[in-house]
Amino acid sequence: MSYKKKTSFNKPLLAIFASYYRPHGKLFVADMFCASLISTADLAFPVMTKFTIERLLPDELYRFFFIMIAMMVILYILRTGVSYFVTYWGHTVGAYIEADMRRDLFSHLQELPFSFYDNNRTGHLMSRVTTDLFEVTELAHHGPEDLFISLLTLVGSFLIILFMRWEMALVLFILLPLLVLHTVISRKNMLRTSRKVKEKTAEINASLESSISGVRVAKAFTNEPYEIGKFKGGNEHFKAAKKTYYKAMANFHSKLEFMLHILNVVVIAVGGVLIMQQKMTLVDLITCNLFVAAFLQPIRRLQNFVEQYTTGMAGFTRFVEIMRIAPDIQDNPGALTLDQVRGAIEYQDVTFSYNHDIHVLNHISLSIPAGKTIALVGPSGGGKTTLCHLLPRFYEIREGSITIDGQDIQEVTLASLRGNIGIVQQEVFLFAGTIRENIGYGRIDAAETDIIEAAKRAEIHDDIMKMPHGYDSMVGERGIKLSGGQKQRVSIARIFLKNPPILILDEATSALDTATEARIQHALEALSRGRTTLIIAHRLSTIHNADRIVVIDDVGIQEQGTHDELMAKGGLYTTLHTALPLVNSE
Repeated sequence: MSYKKKTSFNKPLLAIFASYYRPHGKLFVADMFCASLISTADLAFPVMTKFTIERLLPDELYRFFFIMIAMMVILYILRTGVSYFVTYWGHTVGAYIEADMRRDLFSHLQELPFSFYDNNRTGHLMSRVTTDLFEVTELAHHGPEDLFISLLTLVGSFLIILFMRWEMALVLFILLPLLVLHTVISRKNMLRTSRKVKEKTAEINASLESSISGVRVAKAFTNEPYEIGKFKGGNEHFKAAKKTYYKAMANFHSKLEFMLHILNVVVIAVGGVLIMQQKMTLVDLITCNLFVAAFLQPIRRLQNFVEQYTTGMAGFTRFVEIMRIAPDIQDNPGALTLDQVRGAIEYQDVTFSYNHDIHVLNHISLSIPAGKTIALVGPSGGGKTTLCHLLPRFYEIREGSITIDGQDIQEVTLASLRGNIGIVQQEVFLFAGTIRENIGYGRIDAAETDIIEAAKRAEIHDDIMKMPHGYDSMVGERGIKLSGGQKQRVSIARIFLKNPPILILDEATSALDTATEARIQHALEALSRGRTTLIIAHRLSTIHNADRIVVIDDVGIQEQGTHDELMAKGGLYTTLHTALPLVNSE
């Protein structure tokens, strides 16, 4: 499925990456300054060595010799200090940037619509938020630093060698383009294979998340060997991707190391020929070797940088892919705040499809007076849940309009729209925390007394007080420590706390046994009182008292009326009612 692009992330990758340094500019500048001091120290040592060997020792200036040695010690003490700063604060800047990216990505994921999550697995998204950004810390720190130090050292050592012996500089000048060409070619190959590793890691995370979430189903069907085999297959694909990446990395490192070592041999060979021709002294050769060593050091830094760039940029690329997806449901310019809601809802000629292909709803019109209870019934796949999901704009309609109290829902803010709608679903989701936290999710700033009052109205307070830790009892992953009825009543308490004027009950009791359903039904009736309520139900016995029942199938709205009126018609509602005698019996 295609999505709109978020314009703020349409810049080139490196420009987006660089923008994350702005909030930490002072630390970054300090880090680069210290990096320049490291490069200066590395260049100063060969110069001081040449002066010592060439002037101080031959002229027997021993006092100055020891002063020079002391200066070298001080130089390296200072270098150690700035190296500490670069290592600590440089990595800290990298961690800050990684955290900023993760913050932005998580915030962006909160903005994306239901349709995005319909098409992306949870494990894949978790991998983007966590694993993909791990190497960004190293890249954010070492990338600019290594490039900066390498550039200074390369240019400085090359100019000094050129000043000493142009022949040696010519050797470096000839070999350097070969090193750069090899690096560029290898980087592309490593970047491609590193991205493949990221993709396989995401697949493993998705498989792991799915298997752990469904471990009870796997045990119930004794399919543990199948799950192990399925995970093993994904793990093998990951291992193969890693091997391909390491092969590309080994090819890069081994060839580069060969070229660097050959450079040392060529320098000695050229220096030896010049000494034979009496165009160069032994001291000059030793000094040139020191500067070549200084020249090779940034090459090795660049060698490490290429590896960091490929892994870090592969993760960053996947990060940007998500950030470039613009939410297709967001506030329109000049959107108004929906307040003082009475709850009169109007669907006017509404058409909707999930993939711009087959229409799930086709030219549906429905009027719901404020404060009334409307039940939606009909065969599965008729669009009942979809019709309700369009009201809080979880999905965007293709044609027509939906209004609340005469205001088009596309012309009001999403926050105020959804803040006035409460939803109780068949599949209750509870966060892995305490009962207090889960009820309090209905209104984050709610007082303790309000939470307790909501629990009492949902008829869950007595059950909570029987638990060892009361409202501080942990519900477990997805509420696994609570019964189905208790989870449902906690979700109802959450809505009581939110206190919205419009309520959607999406098959809220269909997964419960008859006795538990009767208890939940009492809480739902209390919750519905005085609110505009849309009920989706398969158990028709639960909606006999609705103000109006709307029968929907895949063609559209077929019938409307009270239970008695629809039974008297002998239409689709009567067929549904008589086809499910056990479900509909009271």
